[in-house]
Amino acid sequence: MSDSLRQTHAAPASFATTHWSVVLSAADNHSPAAREALEKLCRSYWRPLYSYVRSRGLTPDDAQDLTQEFFWRLLDKNYLSQVDPRKGKFRSFLLVAVNHFLSNERDKARAVKRGGRVTFLPLEMDTTEEYLRTAPSQTTSPERLYEQSWSLALLERALAQLRQEAQAAGRDRQFAELKILLTGERPSLSYAELAGKLETTEAALKMAVQRLRRRFAELVREEIAQTVSSAEEVEEEIRHLFAVLSG
Repeated sequence: MSDSLRQTHAAPASFATTHWSVVLSAADNHSPAAREALEKLCRSYWRPLYSYVRSRGLTPDDAQDLTQEFFWRLLDKNYLSQVDPRKGKFRSFLLVAVNHFLSNERDKARAVKRGGRVTFLPLEMDTTEEYLRTAPSQTTSPERLYEQSWSLALLERALAQLRQEAQAAGRDRQFAELKILLTGERPSLSYAELAGKLETTEAALKMAVQRLRRRFAELVREEIAQTVSSAEEVEEEIRHLFAVLSG
């Protein structure tokens, strides 16, 4: 996975129209386009924020209430007016913003319970709590856990998009067997055994894996591009992603 990401060169993109750039450029006027873009980013990356809040020693209920209140304020208040577009990494902005929020608004936020003002967040509590239980929380700082959760969420979104594309092309079974080769896990079968299972040749299978890895790398880059303000920051974020996942 890492080699394919490093070697794939993303096509030229107009960063003026990425989600985060739209949010930054419209921070003062709350345009419909900015709100839609921010809602999509919040849907995609609420888990890292919840994980961070939860790791600060809060109960699941309190962490959920605080995370939902934070996102409500992010959407409905003027939090974005203080963002510097020259430092437009959504990941960094969110961490600074949630720290400020926790320091100043915790008691007030606890009054807002589930089912209240925020309804768009996909609070997959069971899977998130399972992730937190398996994370080495005793030796991992909240900030590090946030970075790890952010990186995993980004990869999961790219993998989900790749799965959708495979399903649309009628390659569901192939994807199910080959996805392990994209995640860095050790497959239980050799290429020859996988080829036999999928009723294809080993050479054809290796070509299919190369195509999947190439497309996965493209999708990861596209996901990253939605959370930064320039093409240069894409490469910087990819290096950061590798550092976080390898650490």
